[in-house]
Amino acid sequence: MTQIFQKKYIKFAIVAIIYILVVIWIGNYWLLLGLGIIYDLYISEKVNWTFWKKRSGKNNSFVEWLDALIFAVIAVTLINIFLFQNYRIPTPSMEKSLLVGDHLFVSKLAYGPRMPNTPIAFPFTQHTMPLTKGKSWSNLILLPYKRLAGTGNVRQNDPIVFNFPAGDTVVVEDQVTSYYEIVRRTARELQTRNNYNSKDTKPLEYFLPLARKEIWDRYEIIYRPPDRRDNYVKRCIGLPGDTLKIIAGMVYIDGKLIPENKTQQTTYVVGTNGTTINPKAFERLHISKSDQTMISSSAYYLPLTKQNAEAISKFSNVTEVTAVISRQGEYAPYIFPYDPVLGWNEDNFGPLWIPKKGVTVRLDSSNLKLYERIIDVYEANDLKIDGKTIYINGAQADSYTFKMDYYFMMGDNRHNSADSRYWGFVPEDHIVGKPKFIWLSVDKEGKGLKKIRFSRMFMKVR
Repeated sequence: MTQIFQKKYIKFAIVAIIYILVVIWIGNYWLLLGLGIIYDLYISEKVNWTFWKKRSGKNNSFVEWLDALIFAVIAVTLINIFLFQNYRIPTPSMEKSLLVGDHLFVSKLAYGPRMPNTPIAFPFTQHTMPLTKGKSWSNLILLPYKRLAGTGNVRQNDPIVFNFPAGDTVVVEDQVTSYYEIVRRTARELQTRNNYNSKDTKPLEYFLPLARKEIWDRYEIIYRPPDRRDNYVKRCIGLPGDTLKIIAGMVYIDGKLIPENKTQQTTYVVGTNGTTINPKAFERLHISKSDQTMISSSAYYLPLTKQNAEAISKFSNVTEVTAVISRQGEYAPYIFPYDPVLGWNEDNFGPLWIPKKGVTVRLDSSNLKLYERIIDVYEANDLKIDGKTIYINGAQADSYTFKMDYYFMMGDNRHNSADSRYWGFVPEDHIVGKPKFIWLSVDKEGKGLKKIRFSRMFMKVR
């Protein structure tokens, strides 16, 4: 009897110490009240906390199965919050570094686990219920951003999994495209139609409220908190406080050229003498069928690494291998911050200063478009503009001090990646974790066992 009594106290002491350390890590000391539950579980046994099963005596097989399921759900949920989670690559935006069908082990400890904004949610879902297609979380409890201590900080060139910043507002019928791009696209269409039919031309800003109303009238619109937005994976190109510039597709940070990754891809036009390229040649170079676009009987449109571009240029029937680079000053209306005065495009962008926590910037009409979403949405201020006068939380403002760090992300597949060039900065509260290795890779174009890319399994993500 004494031995049983001693074992109970030893178990209680071990669990209590672990629990206290976790509470210190989380930093919410109200959670120490949970020690009373732990004491009752191991010592006093006054309350049956596992009410679905009998505390003593044999339970039937269903109850045992239910108990194991509940334990597994709780354990995996805690692991996903504090330690790591799985992420599957759905798009080719990081090829050839990461391939569609790669399953990543994403470490939460790398930058510190983020406490959930919405702790009440259906297990193992990001934002949508599997069968009903309704939202999988409850707004009953909404917690502010809090990140626990991790093993390191975000570094330049790190691949990072994060929540899509522009995914706060979603058009249910078109979840692939950003709501804000849908609104801007609709406004451009309204502007084009007006300017074609009327001599009274108007700026795009005039049509934005009309486009927004049209979208809200036609579609179902929903809001998602930061931790329930879609997960993306890109490479961190710019850190807080950096000044980024892209010239002819080459990235410069603080005036210094950033070397290309060997697996980085650019889109090329590949011309031939009128014959087609042997499919086996594409297979040897690991160029998937979905990447092969014929634009004429003698020309291809291909995303290629520099190594593959050089290899293809040596084919006997290839006459041209030319990178597709937008001209400097050629305005792309879908590129952040959507300002024709700047004239930025995906290959010629910036200079752009990346906000850093605690730094104050002067605000005026020349730079407000760069930072208005940060001020208004990410940092939850009431931003209003009256002519050239800026009001923040009702007070006239000519400067702003940032509350969070921000990052600039780009995909390695430069011309096939929806990244910071298209929607701007990634706030620190959207950072999920760092992919460490590929634990499974499935090729949708393969057959049988060839669907599994065994050579990529347990490959380190670089």
